[in-house]
Amino acid sequence: MDVGTAAREWSLRPAEAADVEAIAELRAVVMRPDLERLGRFDEHRVRQRLRDGFSPPHTSVIVADGAFAGSVALRPAEDGHWLEHFYLDPGLQGRGLGSAVLRTLLHETDTHGTPVRLNVLQGSPAQRLYARHGFTVETQDPVDVFMLRRPGASSSRGETP
Repeated sequence: MDVGTAAREWSLRPAEAADVEAIAELRAVVMRPDLERLGRFDEHRVRQRLRDGFSPPHTSVIVADGAFAGSVALRPAEDGHWLEHFYLDPGLQGRGLGSAVLRTLLHETDTHGTPVRLNVLQGSPAQRLYARHGFTVETQDPVDVFMLRRPGASSSRGETP
């Protein structure tokens, strides 16, 4: 699938236990600006939270042009799915790869008729990405914004899988 200048080819592969450290490190890099802005960055904690919640059976590694580019987890829940640990190498952000991955996952959940929930840090640019793909704010607090996407929710750009 062509995603513009971000990567000519990309794919998702099942995560393995050995992927945890690469994903934890990417999480620290990607989340650092928002966590620092919120006064919540902790060098150890940012990585440990990923390690503690890492579930290879529900996680995919994003591979772009043959190299590790990020991760995303789609964890089943009682009332749908939780989209978690969606991290993309900063050098690939803003070029369409994140949208392409998100469209692929949302097509799958739409096919099964399941809603998707997520949380994003207050002020994170990622909130705009999710809103473009049909997520709406459900609740929020001073740190987190909790969003929901109902099956088949349209995106503001008319993007289709």
